[in-house]
Amino acid sequence: MTEPAKPDSVYCPICGTRLRQRANDVPVCPACGRVAYADPKFAAAAVIPHDSGIVLVQRAIEPGLGMWSFPSGYVNRGEVPGRAVEREVLEECGLIVSADWVVGIYATTGQPVVLGVYNAEVLGGALAAGDETLAARVFPVDGLPTMAFPFDDQIVEDWREGRRLRGGGW
Repeated sequence: MTEPAKPDSVYCPICGTRLRQRANDVPVCPACGRVAYADPKFAAAAVIPHDSGIVLVQRAIEPGLGMWSFPSGYVNRGEVPGRAVEREVLEECGLIVSADWVVGIYATTGQPVVLGVYNAEVLGGALAAGDETLAARVFPVDGLPTMAFPFDDQIVEDWREGRRLRGGGW
């Protein structure tokens, strides 16, 4: 059984009263009644078709240091996920892209990150490693390197199906 998420604080962010656990392990303020959920962090990634393959970046940071994955990063508070993925792609591999359709949303019970993946079309820029990447390359879809994260194979499968349904190749 997965342990329930813990709140960021033991005190209510509204009135400052010490939180108590409900019977269902959800922290609640006994003074004002606010439930203090430990929210997941939302990240956004892009599958970028380019030059008869897809763009991957070699990670320069943990998790997955030295391994390959899709350009990705956390969505900032108040940021639209599609714009966040466009920002992250530019930062991580130098491409200007437009996020146009959602490949899928991926999450695992007990893990704090929810990942939204977009198909992104290249509009410009030059493929190059960014601050959080060691390298950026185009790989053939049928010749991808060992990927960094558990969802990566499922993302490729879902992306291929999305392209097929939209009349695209691969």
